Amino acid sequence: MNNFIFYSPTEFVFGRDTETQTGALVQKYGARKVMIVYGGGSVVRSGLLARVEDSLRKAGIPYCMLGGVQPNPIDTKVYEGIDLCRKENVDMMLAVGGGSVIDTAKAIAAGVPYDGDFWDFYIGKSIVAKALKVAVVLTIPAAGSEGSGNTVITKVDGLQKLSLRAPGVLRPVFAVMNPELTYTLPPFQTACGIADMMAHIMERYFTNTKEVEIGDRLCEGTLLAIIKEAATVMKEPENYGARANLMWCGTIAHNGTCGVGCEEDWASHFLEHEISAIYNVTHGAGLSVIFPAWMTWMTEHNVDKIAQYAVRVWGVEESDDKKKVALEGIARLKAFFKSIGLPVTFKELGIENPDIDRLADSLHRNKGEFVGNYVKLTKKDSKEIYRLAL
Repeated sequence: MNNFIFYSPTEFVFGRDTETQTGALVQKYGARKVMIVYGGGSVVRSGLLARVEDSLRKAGIPYCMLGGVQPNPIDTKVYEGIDLCRKENVDMMLAVGGGSVIDTAKAIAAGVPYDGDFWDFYIGKSIVAKALKVAVVLTIPAAGSEGSGNTVITKVDGLQKLSLRAPGVLRPVFAVMNPELTYTLPPFQTACGIADMMAHIMERYFTNTKEVEIGDRLCEGTLLAIIKEAATVMKEPENYGARANLMWCGTIAHNGTCGVGCEEDWASHFLEHEISAIYNVTHGAGLSVIFPAWMTWMTEHNVDKIAQYAVRVWGVEESDDKKKVALEGIARLKAFFKSIGLPVTFKELGIENPDIDRLADSLHRNKGEFVGNYVKLTKKDSKEIYRLAL
């Protein structure tokens, strides 16, 4: 196991009706004025936004609003938020929504105290030294952004989709998590969230670091919990137990506990970021296409952990033929994705003729000559993986 620092200061407030505590929590963390960041109409129609506002008013916390955050969030909304924050003297971001809303709030939080362009952080030109506090009322279990210091934004000019990691300053101070808020999620959105959280775990699981048994078992156990609860929640969308377990799985998948002490991969996420940047598909659906393709390529190049995954997660019988074992595990993963309504090929994703050269060129322009760690992918390798997803 490698040396590591694990820092997770977020206070998680989990359960029914917890959104009514938002105002008191904002007060507890010393905010003088907050900006509520949200997406489309669902938080308005459900009455959640009104309940959050009421909670803030009762606590005597003034606030302003920034709505209209889209899936695959974009830089133009971040610039708008930074300007509004400075004008209104905001000192805490309150994200009410899922990963796109939280990621936007984090980008704004980093940008407000910075003299330059916030995009400098995403291209590695500058490091986030300070930021506004971020808090969350979660509505979609998927991205795990409520418990991480990560954020992903797309720059409209050039369709450049990049991630930023700043756990020391961008982890939310608190996250309110009421599983009942997820009852009305459409089945496809629920399924995309499931794929996203599974991918977050697998990016950490597929590592060359030895003797990370605790990490392996945390990953495997959480994956098994997701697979079990996914079957329930697709049939019973208002099953509180299934929704609660999935919501907490989404947090555990990405708050760092599953990957402590190991070198993580992240190639599949970077491969997918190019797809969702260029073709504007849902991130989780893109991952359900790319991850099996990446794993299939790995059966020829670094099979050991893929085979272990097949045995421990999907119950494939052990054999000396590790490639055969691994391929059966991948087949079971794809069958699972299809069973919850997810695509496993570009065509099923709605992309008939993907421009593989463009995808690979953009990927390596953004990420350099090599991508990932489980096997460091060249541009030729990346193209082969994209082709396996056809």
